[in-house]
Amino acid sequence: MRIGLAGAGPWARTVHAPAIAAHPRWSAGGVWARRPEAAAEVAAVSGGPVHEEFDDLLAACDAVALAVPPQVQGELAPRVAAAGKHLVLEKPLAADLASAQRVADAITTAGVCSATVLTLRFDPAIAAWLDAVPPGPHGPDTTATARWLSGALLGGPFATSAWRAEHGALLDVGPHVIDLLDAALGPVVGVDQARRDEPDLWRIGLAHAGGARSSLALSLRIPVDPTEFEVAIVGVAGRHRIDVRPADAVACYGRLLDDLAAAVDAGDLHSPVDASRALHLQRVVEQVRTAALPTPKL
Repeated sequence: MRIGLAGAGPWARTVHAPAIAAHPRWSAGGVWARRPEAAAEVAAVSGGPVHEEFDDLLAACDAVALAVPPQVQGELAPRVAAAGKHLVLEKPLAADLASAQRVADAITTAGVCSATVLTLRFDPAIAAWLDAVPPGPHGPDTTATARWLSGALLGGPFATSAWRAEHGALLDVGPHVIDLLDAALGPVVGVDQARRDEPDLWRIGLAHAGGARSSLALSLRIPVDPTEFEVAIVGVAGRHRIDVRPADAVACYGRLLDDLAAAVDAGDLHSPVDASRALHLQRVVEQVRTAALPTPKL
């Protein structure tokens, strides 16, 4: 099967492209980006031709991996689905919740497979940690804490991203951490509290379906290296802690492509990381963002 790549940013160059080039089931269908010279640099890694028009990429592929900003993904993903192509989606799904709903609806209507780049799910150590947690939803006698603190937005390739600069850790790493807590404790059904302090430090409290609670601390502007990452669960579910963030994002992405190929073979339109999962996470993120807004003075 052929998979094309839309986008030529740092994540496309360092993760999407090498994973596609190395995969045994997917062959490179080419690259499209708004800057052809950048697309050519990515295609030199992934393989396949550079396509001048997005529609040319669609015609050349069975699936398309979108490595573009949220507002662009919100525009392109429905076109991919309408063309009958399977999708690899970045998170957040779109720039706003209404656009994310349109993406998810388009994928459902088209009946194509989708997978969201929630790379933590495809790390063997984290997958084993999740498997060790008894199935939820868990009750109020179980609690969890999580933190992801790094200096990724203080400099380097991702610091120039406009949407990351505006929304910081919440939209970038927030979906990863919320996804793990949601999968381990039970679906997030509410936001108990949310606050954003400088420098881009989010403090979040979540309520889960069975009554369990979780708290998060997120920032991409803390001068710390390496990244501080931990998720811990304590209660009737036992004690479960993971503090090893995946070092090999390319290998995780390769496993995502394994699952997508298997889903296409089986005609399975639902997976733990499909577009509906991305939409659920975006709903939670939007609730957090709204809860963190300053209270108007009377």
